Amino acid sequence: MAVSFFKIYLDIVRLPSIKDYILMQRKEDNNPAAHPIKLSSLKKTFRLFHYVKPYWPQFLVGLMFLFVSSLAGLAFPRLLGELVGGQSDQPLFKHANEAGLALVLVLVAQAVFSFFRIVLFVNVTEKTLATLKQTIYSHLIKLPMRFFLEKRVGELSSRISADISLLQETFTTTLAEFIRQMIIIIGGITILLYTSWQLTVFMLAILPVMMIAAVIFGKFIRRFSKEVQEQVAKANTVVEETLQGIFNVKAFANEYYEINRYQQRTNEAARIGMKGGRFRGAFSSFIILGIFGALVSVIWRGVAIGMPTSHLLSFVLYSVFIGGSIAGLAEVYTNLQKSIGATEHLLEILDEPAEDIAPFEDIAPENRVEGQVSFKEVTFFYPTRPDLTILDKISFDIYPDQKVALVGPSGGGKSTIVSLLLRIYDPVSGGIYFDGKPGNAIPLSQLRSQLAIVPQDVFLFGGTIAENIAYGKPGATPEELEAAARQANAWEFIQRFPDGMNTIVGERGVQLSGGQRQRIAIARAVLKNPRILILDEATSALDAESERLVQEALDKLMEGRTSIVIAHRLSTIREADKIIVLDKGHIIEEGTHGELVELEGMYRMLSDMQFQTS
Repeated sequence: MAVSFFKIYLDIVRLPSIKDYILMQRKEDNNPAAHPIKLSSLKKTFRLFHYVKPYWPQFLVGLMFLFVSSLAGLAFPRLLGELVGGQSDQPLFKHANEAGLALVLVLVAQAVFSFFRIVLFVNVTEKTLATLKQTIYSHLIKLPMRFFLEKRVGELSSRISADISLLQETFTTTLAEFIRQMIIIIGGITILLYTSWQLTVFMLAILPVMMIAAVIFGKFIRRFSKEVQEQVAKANTVVEETLQGIFNVKAFANEYYEINRYQQRTNEAARIGMKGGRFRGAFSSFIILGIFGALVSVIWRGVAIGMPTSHLLSFVLYSVFIGGSIAGLAEVYTNLQKSIGATEHLLEILDEPAEDIAPFEDIAPENRVEGQVSFKEVTFFYPTRPDLTILDKISFDIYPDQKVALVGPSGGGKSTIVSLLLRIYDPVSGGIYFDGKPGNAIPLSQLRSQLAIVPQDVFLFGGTIAENIAYGKPGATPEELEAAARQANAWEFIQRFPDGMNTIVGERGVQLSGGQRQRIAIARAVLKNPRILILDEATSALDAESERLVQEALDKLMEGRTSIVIAHRLSTIREADKIIVLDKGHIIEEGTHGELVELEGMYRMLSDMQFQTS
């Protein structure tokens, strides 16, 4: 019983940290622990046991060890009472030494069973969660781009890390604690009723009253704790904003204004804290009075009915065990709510329809593309912006080995065409055809394996140069990597690094210049050897020398394949076989450079502006 009230007290009066408060404010509405457990939520949670199924034998043995160790724990108070001795009408042992030996054996057995229970539960949990992580990641990476437009990267990362960590705690600790505490509560009350039903009724009448009073009292303390942390958080916000904007503070001579702001926040926090301190002091006194009052009442009642000393000691210890388990159930319940919420978040990801992605295999002959592309009456808007049409019934043809340029103002739909070619999205209406075959009739993986893109903003993984180039063809030989680097005009600068191909590029390639990153991206495309090459503003952000080297590499790469070039610098696409001018989702001009400059249109206007400026 004493343990019970001490646990309640520590849980209620604990002041949350500033981080706790901020997280509480941000997530209070979505916190699964703030809502009762529903049957539908439990049904969803049981889906997780599908991943435990391969390890059921170990899990069941662990449950057996848990059950035995919990029962052994129930024997402890009775054996301790026998050890103390005293008058007893039903002694288990004739001598204290026998009781002591039995107590030691029970403790050793409980320790051994607890060890194996923990080891088995941890083993099952780690294997289960590894499988779950792999399943979720594999499904997540196959989801369509629409899904990622609606989710934040931090949120998705949290699903795989924080939510699964909650499940790890549930399988390893929470589930075992729930079973153990239920065994102690049910078994303990049964033993108490057998020992003395009159004293048991008396104890059960006192315990709930004390716990309810403690919870009600604690609500006031928690309210003041939250208010204190709110003011502390506001005070820290003043410090953070002031230091971040110290130039403006100095420039406007507002040092004393900020000092006064900080003083107001800290004084308010102190005032609320002192008011809450009075409640905590009263609550501490109440807990002390309640704990010892309850213990004295139980002992007094036991003596009054003539209970033997050994039985009375056992009774008090069983009462303490039961009280501690009841208090612990509140924490277990909260953890279960969090786990159910985490499970629902993970299952939301698994329930999202994924793209039809298959492991890479050789491309079937009927799915090989020669490079002919046709857009027929294609209309498209992004799923998140259905009111804004990006492409409006556009049609054009690109023939094998042609170099076609897409030009026009920003927002005209150029990059959207690239996304549709890669089937990152599908058209809302109309169709895209490769060699006369509908794009959606070609398996997605096989289609994308025949296309390559060199983007304006190159993304490099944080590994080595070799790993980044090999991303175009996993498993490529060192000779193939070197040949690709040479063709991309990258071999010269790679050789200058002490580690050569094994040079670490850093996160997003931060240790390389823009031109170097572009040439590695080109080498990656060279290694892929695509039939259709897409260049999305590949030289727009480079200096003159880097642009020359990159453009030379691109010219080599475009030879012998269909190339689609998005460009703002018209000087790079004057030799294109066809130039398509897009504006506000429509094709407004189409032809060669020579044909378009003869027209009084947008291309001529853009060309005159750029070349006159040059």
